[in-house]
Amino acid sequence: MPIQVLLTPVQAPQANAYIERWIGGCRRELLDRTLIVNERHLRNVLATYETHCNTHRPHRALHQATPLRPLPDLIAPEAKVIRRDLIGGATHECTQVA
Repeated sequence: MPIQVLLTPVQAPQANAYIERWIGGCRRELLDRTLIVNERHLRNVLATYETHCNTHRPHRALHQATPLRPLPDLIAPEAKVIRRDLIGGATHECTQVA
């Protein structure tokens, strides 16, 4: 699949800000810490990172909720939390155990 160039809309300088933020985070949090072997490996790693960002990682603009899930309930102080490593430990997800 060839890469297509999308031009920035006229009079909308912040149109690139959202994707530049995502690319910057992806590079800092993932690609700078992972040795990519081939295109198949890159696509797998990026798909895992995208799923992590859309279903688990909290976003400040959404009041710490994720784009595809509602805001989680408050965690009780005595609750046990389990950490799961993704992409060889480059990214982590924490979940509360009931």
